[in-house]
Amino acid sequence: MAERTLYEKYGGFSQVSKIVLSFYDTLLDNDEIGPFFDDVDMSRIVDHQTKFIASLLGGPAAYTDNQLRQLHSHLAITDAHFDELEVVLSGTLLKHGMAAEDVEAVVAEFGKRRPLIVR
Repeated sequence: MAERTLYEKYGGFSQVSKIVLSFYDTLLDNDEIGPFFDDVDMSRIVDHQTKFIASLLGGPAAYTDNQLRQLHSHLAITDAHFDELEVVLSGTLLKHGMAAEDVEAVVAEFGKRRPLIVR
């Protein structure tokens, strides 16, 4: 029998959507990260981020390296910003009942994308 993905284990798209909404509630209040989302269509960003987080959990959506690079190329995201994103992501996943070892695995997958996002 095939092992379930984290995406399946934690409730699929509807649960990932709740996680992402919570993630952005925290980010928008963050003095360092919040300004990146000024003047953006948040419903569009939330949709994309939900698909991205789903893919990190082994779900059906995926973004290519080139897409990630292109989507973030106009932003001045630093390593410090990325570090803060990892902290917020980790805290949000824990808050939504994800086991610590699973959070670590997801944050590690997220971290692999650092070179595509940080300028």
